[in-house]
Amino acid sequence: MKPGEIWKHIHPERAQMADTWTGLSVPQWAAPSWCQGWSVQDTAGHIVAAAEQTPVNFYKEMTAAGFKFNVFTDRGARSLAAIGPDELARRLRARTSTTNHPPAPVLAMLGEIVVHGQDIRRPLGLPRVIPSERAETSLNFLTGKVPRGFVTKDRLAGLALSATDVPFSSGSGAQVTGPAEALLLVLTGRPVALADLSGDGVAVLRGRISPAADTSGV
Repeated sequence: MKPGEIWKHIHPERAQMADTWTGLSVPQWAAPSWCQGWSVQDTAGHIVAAAEQTPVNFYKEMTAAGFKFNVFTDRGARSLAAIGPDELARRLRARTSTTNHPPAPVLAMLGEIVVHGQDIRRPLGLPRVIPSERAETSLNFLTGKVPRGFVTKDRLAGLALSATDVPFSSGSGAQVTGPAEALLLVLTGRPVALADLSGDGVAVLRGRISPAADTSGV
C-alpha cells in the first residue's frame, strides 16, 4: 500500500477518534487506559502528539529527553493532555488532512491510531470494529511482512499467528489464533487481550509480554 493510500485510512481513524472524545464524560477522561500509567486523557495527548509530530521536532524532543524513548513519549503525552478534552479533539480533527509524521514509516502511523484508539475504547466499554483492511495492514506491518515492523523477533519466534476475521497469518510453530484486534493489541503489549486468543502458543506469548501495556511502542 502506497503512502497516499495509507493516509486515506489514517485520517478517518483520527476523525472517528475525535468523535469518540467529544462524547466522553469527565470520569471517562480520568479513567485508566490500556497504556501503562496513562489515563484516557494522557493517551489522547499521546495520539495528538504523534499526529502533530515532525522529524525536526522529534529529534529536538528526543535530545531533550536524553534519547530515552519512554521519557520522550511520556513527556509528550502529559504535555498535550494538559490542554484539555475540547482542545485535544479540536487539534486531532485538524490532523485529518495533514500528512506530517515522525521519522518512521507511514504505516506506523496507521498502527498508532488503530492500537491507541482501542487503548481508549476497550477499557471504557465502547464497541468499535476495526475495518478489516486496516487491521490486516497493521498486522502485516507489525509482524514484519513489510519493512520495519515494530514487534521484536523474540516476541514472535516459534509462533504461528492467524486471524479469524481477516486474511492474515504469519510465522510457524505454536498456534495463536483469534480476532485481528486481539492479535494487534497483544503483539503491541496489551496482555488483557490474551483472553480473546486461543491455541497452544497463547501461554508462550503471555510469558513474553509485560503485565501491562508499554507506552514505548505503538
